[in-house]
Amino acid sequence: MKLFALLAASALTLAACDVPTTYSGGGNDGRNRVVDIVNDTGVTMTRFYASNTNQRDWGHDRFGSTVLYSGNYKTLNIDDGTGACMFDLRAQFADGDVVTRSNFNVCVESSWRVY
Repeated sequence: MKLFALLAASALTLAACDVPTTYSGGGNDGRNRVVDIVNDTGVTMTRFYASNTNQRDWGHDRFGSTVLYSGNYKTLNIDDGTGACMFDLRAQFADGDVVTRSNFNVCVESSWRVY
């Protein structure tokens, strides 16, 4: 009986440790498309867009009703379901400035620091 209890406890411990090492964000290829957007500008970032390089428009604001204050970061899943890795990024700020980054590989790079 003690052996059974020990085996059951070991199985529960192993099951709790069974965490995937990559986050696919719903994609079928298992690639991680999660990116930290870091605001080091001194100005609040009010909107953020990430558009697959094959798209013609920026799409929706990924921040929604939130903002990103200077000195902070926000972790976003950039997966759009197409399997694309190359995205154009666009950040808009409270002072009207806009910063863009073209051809950002979300499957390789894990953070975009805006200065």
